[in-house]
Amino acid sequence: MSTDVDIVIVGGGAAGIGAARRLAGSGLRVHLLEAGPRLGGRAWTHEIAGLELDLGCGWLHSAERNSWVAVADGAGIAVDRSRAAWGAQYHDLKFTPDEQAAAWQSFDAWAKRLAAHPPATDRAADALEPGNEWNAHIRAIVSFMSGATLEQLSAADYVTYDDASSENNWRIRGGYGALIARSLPPGTPLSLATAVTSLALENGGVKLATAAGVIRARAVILTVSTSVLASESIRLPAGFEPWREAARQLPLGLNEKLFLEITGDAPFENETHVTGNPRDPLTASYYIRPFGFPAIECFFGGERARVLCEQGLGSGFDFAIGQLGQLFGAGATRHLRPLTGSHWTRMTRIGGAYSYALPGHVGARKQLAQPYEGRVFVAGEATSGGDFSTAHGAHDSGVRAATEVLAALRPG
Repeated sequence: MSTDVDIVIVGGGAAGIGAARRLAGSGLRVHLLEAGPRLGGRAWTHEIAGLELDLGCGWLHSAERNSWVAVADGAGIAVDRSRAAWGAQYHDLKFTPDEQAAAWQSFDAWAKRLAAHPPATDRAADALEPGNEWNAHIRAIVSFMSGATLEQLSAADYVTYDDASSENNWRIRGGYGALIARSLPPGTPLSLATAVTSLALENGGVKLATAAGVIRARAVILTVSTSVLASESIRLPAGFEPWREAARQLPLGLNEKLFLEITGDAPFENETHVTGNPRDPLTASYYIRPFGFPAIECFFGGERARVLCEQGLGSGFDFAIGQLGQLFGAGATRHLRPLTGSHWTRMTRIGGAYSYALPGHVGARKQLAQPYEGRVFVAGEATSGGDFSTAHGAHDSGVRAATEVLAALRPG
């Protein structure tokens, strides 16, 4: 693969595809390189047992302004706008209405303290009320949102996301990952399973080395995850070190999904939700029969996801079935069997779920989003000002980077 183009996009996830869509019709020669065997990145709809299950992002967050909603509408793909069942415990199982109200009031009070009286340490944990019986619940919810512990999480970063997000979370029956992967503009030159091993500036342009050969471009849009940037798996110019350092301050959280298949006459109702144990910071969250599918989506965050990664999917399935058995009874577990699960943390070309800022480093997002030498432009959810950790934040960052490239290559 020895060729010259105008722009190389490194990474075929939501950001890379967003960039390619922005550049479509520009008349510039664009080539997209993706290290994995498929498009979508951390968006992946896995088809198994006749079901289309999102192992990565599954909800169109802040849906009323989510760019992927417009993409779906334009492609004639129906968007389910019904309200998510989060926040409700099916039949109040081992979580009474009074307890639920108290738990969510404690969560809201914690979030308000973060915004009104941010801790001097910028550690989200330092806004917890000492001795509050629902601190474990707060920790569990935030682990789902960020994949990190409260001690690791920048308070300012959390508040920024919270201020930007809305309560509208929609879905696509055929899968969010499928929508994203199918949205690359037709005719865009694409190389899958082609990891970039080095990037260097030369002769006013950029030279990229891959196992398939060398490709040269006038500019590059780099959309790899912060984990990849921090790992130095791509050799980059010495002057790029401030960007690497910013990536180190924006690690990827630990979040994994497992799916259980429901068989027979089981006591699980469509579109319902339970938290396994609201008093355990390492609990999992369970979305039951999404779209009426005979499946339960089990969501693991933070330290619980770390345990799953260390001990394997089997331990995760055992944990999920155990928690569901405690809620629905041992008889119900006879109708559950392992179906599939994710391994985001162990995927070397991804390395985790979505980014969070370490305490004191909320400004790293702005640094990471800066162009380098007018030839390397960085995109990805971690570079978003307020929509980080989302697929639409990634998409919009790709559009932003592509717009910057166009301005650089065609001044005025």
